[in-house]
Amino acid sequence: MNRNIILGLMGAAVAVAIAIVLVIQPDRETEGDLVRVTFATDWKAQAEHGGFYQALAKGYYEEAGLNVEILQGGPGVNVPQLLAAHSVNFGLGSNSFIPLNMAAADAGAKAVMASFQKDPQVFITHPRDDVKSIADMKGKPIMVSDATVSAFWQWLKSKYGFADTQIRKYTFNLAPFLTDEHAIQQGYLSSEPYMIRQQGVEPQVFLLSDYGYPGYAAFILASDRMIAERPEIVQAFVDASIRGWVDYVYGDPSPANELIKRDNPEMTDDILANAIRLMKENGIVDSGETLTLGVGAMTNERWQKFHDEMVTAGVYENSLSVHSAYTLEFVNQGVGLDLKKELTGE
Repeated sequence: MNRNIILGLMGAAVAVAIAIVLVIQPDRETEGDLVRVTFATDWKAQAEHGGFYQALAKGYYEEAGLNVEILQGGPGVNVPQLLAAHSVNFGLGSNSFIPLNMAAADAGAKAVMASFQKDPQVFITHPRDDVKSIADMKGKPIMVSDATVSAFWQWLKSKYGFADTQIRKYTFNLAPFLTDEHAIQQGYLSSEPYMIRQQGVEPQVFLLSDYGYPGYAAFILASDRMIAERPEIVQAFVDASIRGWVDYVYGDPSPANELIKRDNPEMTDDILANAIRLMKENGIVDSGETLTLGVGAMTNERWQKFHDEMVTAGVYENSLSVHSAYTLEFVNQGVGLDLKKELTGE
């Protein structure tokens, strides 16, 4: 389920090669008094999309004047391509590489909100005394995907002295990990560790963001055209999504979960509950800057840090403007703080 890297790095490169532009027809832009909005996610419905489904189920989008259709993703869905083709209004960008890749490709879209303050990428090991931190993995074989090698692996080389000689291919099959007590592999916080535990192994899980990895994740992406021509729609969608995330994390998530299970029957109550617990325990949605600025927050300083570290790691040229990858116009306004107080009593 490491789709955040897989889809991100191929997305922007494909987007600029699109030959057919699918423009939403004007007569479909409204439905009654509501503005019709399409939102493409980055993978099949899951708890990591819960805030959007909660906003739909609880009526936050409708209250904002929107009739939102969530189009779940999967291995054949390329969100940056859909945005560049104007075939959807909004898309979900899994990690900080996606907005920067789109900026580098001049794909005409940017991040308008970061649902996750921490990227849920993890490394996983069996219980072992010689690995108690990311730094301890230096020099040891690690299973990573091909796409990861050109993404956060470069940051690990720069930050922790990792080397390409450590790379072993990760094929998203857990069997090699389960049969080798010395194995180390990449994963997604709520996915591989859960599946490994189902096989009777209690893994050690290392969240990269706890070791200095600076990326946001789960971005709402909007086209430059939408931002320029319909900023009120962007603001409405962002605000309602923020309220959805606050409600999903701190309220009763069952309305969203029912819609998630409808769209993705592979989801179970146990899987969803586990993911919600991990998002709360690790401050994935609400931590740091969001405590005062509201869920979805982004800052110039944080974006600049990611850009600079990836330039140092050799992922991007220094000439790439980080400010072309995002806008702060629609966030950092304290939206949802009142709802959080109402739900938590704090």
